[in-house]
Amino acid sequence: METLSAFDRRFPTEESCKDFLAAQRWLDGVRCPRCNRKEKVYAIKPYQWRCRNADCGGRNGYKFSVITHTIFQDTKIELKLWFRIAYFILTAKKGMSALQVHRVVFGEDSGHDYRTTWYICQRWRAAMKGDVMPLTGEVEVDETFVGGKAHNMHASRRKALALTGTKNKIAVIGAIARKGMIVAKVIENTDTAKLDKFVRQTVSKDVKLVATDEHSEYRLLGADMNHHVVRHSAGEYVVGTTHTNTIEGFWSLFKRGIIGSYHKVSKEYLPLYVNEFAWRLNNRKNSNAFADLIATCSN
Repeated sequence: METLSAFDRRFPTEESCKDFLAAQRWLDGVRCPRCNRKEKVYAIKPYQWRCRNADCGGRNGYKFSVITHTIFQDTKIELKLWFRIAYFILTAKKGMSALQVHRVVFGEDSGHDYRTTWYICQRWRAAMKGDVMPLTGEVEVDETFVGGKAHNMHASRRKALALTGTKNKIAVIGAIARKGMIVAKVIENTDTAKLDKFVRQTVSKDVKLVATDEHSEYRLLGADMNHHVVRHSAGEYVVGTTHTNTIEGFWSLFKRGIIGSYHKVSKEYLPLYVNEFAWRLNNRKNSNAFADLIATCSN
């Protein structure tokens, strides 16, 4: 990503933002967001069009703008502020809370409501999705749990919740191709059906290697994949090419971000933060990361 000053020079006005959005949204010309056709689509105002296909807009036509059916629809906030918030989210390796973003973008006494900044941040995180499957080559699969640790709680609360192991924590599973892409998602539980299904949906059948820890719920993978296990309980961490160090490095970065930047994330919104960290990792070498993010903004 470019520097902040270069980014601001690139998007100094609403018009520059709308031009960029239109270019990323419609690579081969403006299309109606309702019927997805560009024939009989006519400009009526700057950044506004009308589709006059009979089976779409009817007699009067369907009127739409550059932000119709995007995450920006009905926004009262300028696009250049949306864009600037996205810049900070993309460039913060360990994440940046909405409160931090609000202070940087709007200042302490701007008059803007913090809740608006929080909403914009969440909309960007929701847009940070992408299909990088199937993963190939050497792939590591692992799960982690997000939530407070029992020993950090007051004794009375610990006793009341009866916390043991991973109880009351949220499970997240991930698969990463070494030196490649990652796919991560929140899951309801870590039983055999859930883990096995995730791997088979995410990893190519022709994968060179699938490395996991000794979790018994991965036991079915060996039936049709080159599945190797590293046994942490036996003191094993690397056995030849078999290890889960890459995915564990991602979990470490993710958890440091949750603790250091966000402090606490609810189960409802955790998938959005998983999106953010996975998307940022997948685009770490992408010089067009911002343009690619804008291209995902259509509903």
